[in-house]
Amino acid sequence: MNTPHPPDPRDRPARLSVGVVGAGRVGPVLAASLQLAGHRPVAVSGVSETSVRRAAQLLPDVPLVSPAEVLARADLVLLTVPDDALPKLVEGLADTGAVRPGQLIAHTSGRYGAKVLDPALRAGALPLALHPAMTFTGTAVDVQRLAGCSFGVTAPDELRMAAEALVIEMGGEPEWIAEESRPLYHAALALGANHLVTLVAQAMELLREAGVAAPDRMLGPLLGAALDNALRSGDAALTGPVARGDAGTVAAHVTELRAHAPGMVAGYLAMARATADRALAHGTLKPELAEDLLGVLGGDPEGPAT
Repeated sequence: MNTPHPPDPRDRPARLSVGVVGAGRVGPVLAASLQLAGHRPVAVSGVSETSVRRAAQLLPDVPLVSPAEVLARADLVLLTVPDDALPKLVEGLADTGAVRPGQLIAHTSGRYGAKVLDPALRAGALPLALHPAMTFTGTAVDVQRLAGCSFGVTAPDELRMAAEALVIEMGGEPEWIAEESRPLYHAALALGANHLVTLVAQAMELLREAGVAAPDRMLGPLLGAALDNALRSGDAALTGPVARGDAGTVAAHVTELRAHAPGMVAGYLAMARATADRALAHGTLKPELAEDLLGVLGGDPEGPAT
């Protein structure tokens, strides 16, 4: 008895021709995932040598052309450029007549909703904001990571189903974000993900200074458990000397940081104050222990601890 094989995506008729403007870490990955769903990448634009190599690896045989030519070839255009470059890019493409009526124009910025695409909308395009809430390496591993990844989706009501369908085809989970909530949504993700990288990198640096040979191995289980607990329990997962009100321990931390990593003192104090506030509000930090702790945390980051 022959075992049936799953259909090869290359054997299915392509439904949309896909173009990418900006071959950074995100665009080629999304186009590659859409290709697995049966769509057909037809053009990509990129400037740096890294972008060119990335496009060649993730989208082999897809021609590298100008942004205007990408729009000329594609039914669905992914604008995957930095946030600050997006408004001028959209205006420029619309002003030069590159946008075609009925063309799907999607950007992947977390900061902006669909309104930033208004110049393209006036030219007859269909605007979509599809932001994957994931950090990207720009390699093939990201295509697999899209499975179950949440996407912040913003679009006109009549395009909502189309936007959500594209996200599902990429393996993601659509989460509707109102236009006016996009900056707050993006701030939340930056606070959680971007600052986490900084904190982990600083912790590894301090462990190396303390003589730990493999700080990544030491931190891995600890940080994995802390993240899991935080996602499950929120403020109830708070632990450590700040949440306990151990003012003497926190003062010792500050002294050591001033001696070995003075550039980290301000960040430590700021995060400790925020932790103390949340621990107090949750009831983890007892009010009678908070006074001494807050006295330590109120010290000048550049001066001696109080």
